[in-house]
Amino acid sequence: MATNNTLKNQIANKGKSNNAPSTQGTTMKGLLASPAVMKRFEEVLGKRANQFTASILSLYNSEKMLQKAEPMSVISSAMIAATLDLPIDKNLGYAWVVPYGGKAQFQLGYKGYIQLALRTGQYKNINVIEVYEGELQSFNRLTEEIELDFDCKESDKVIGYTGYFELINGFRKTVYWSKEQIEKHKQKFSKSAFGWKNDWDAMAKKTVIRNMLNKWGILSIDMQTAVITDENAVVQDFDDKDGGVIIDADFTELEEHQETNTKSNEEIAEELTFEDA
Repeated sequence: MATNNTLKNQIANKGKSNNAPSTQGTTMKGLLASPAVMKRFEEVLGKRANQFTASILSLYNSEKMLQKAEPMSVISSAMIAATLDLPIDKNLGYAWVVPYGGKAQFQLGYKGYIQLALRTGQYKNINVIEVYEGELQSFNRLTEEIELDFDCKESDKVIGYTGYFELINGFRKTVYWSKEQIEKHKQKFSKSAFGWKNDWDAMAKKTVIRNMLNKWGILSIDMQTAVITDENAVVQDFDDKDGGVIIDADFTELEEHQETNTKSNEEIAEELTFEDA
């Protein structure tokens, strides 16, 4: 099992050897196997803890940029996803653990927003889609009445995105964002194009549905936590080669400890917390 002392030494020496990624991987495997860490995940996920920690290790080993982040920050970010009961498989699009300036942070995807909304039991329908050239017939900004004709699609060019939800009590809300509006929002609130460059469509949908739910949706405790976490954006300029991304998330940074030899597994477990809304 990796001790905190060896963990600090490995982090300090990362990048000095060609074997750094495999050393980091061993460190992550040791941390995830420690009783203190497993106990925290078992408290949240029960019998699914082993499966979830295996997905963390798989993600970590497959992402070179993530291997440059502090291992404990990766686990702490994954704990947020576990608490919200969302998978971190990047192919599913519910939530991600993303490197950011030497640490990892949790990021909620638009599918994660939809999933959390549906769990409230208050939503009859909820969706966000692309609007292609020719489909938009009219949109009234005041009444938010939108007319779409999917048979009039002229090309695969996306001109905007529309979000919609209907509550079980009959309340409905429709929003429409042109591609230009989303681009302006991106330029205003994002200082790096990393996330948008990887999947502009997913980020655009997330922008639309997050703003729609935050303004007019019914928010459960989990939804409130997710919205606040996602809106506490860390916005800084980093080069893409350094793993810089715009993360619309919040996390608890690990303190630098001088006496690393005396830290116990219980103290490591205490670091696996995140700020509640």
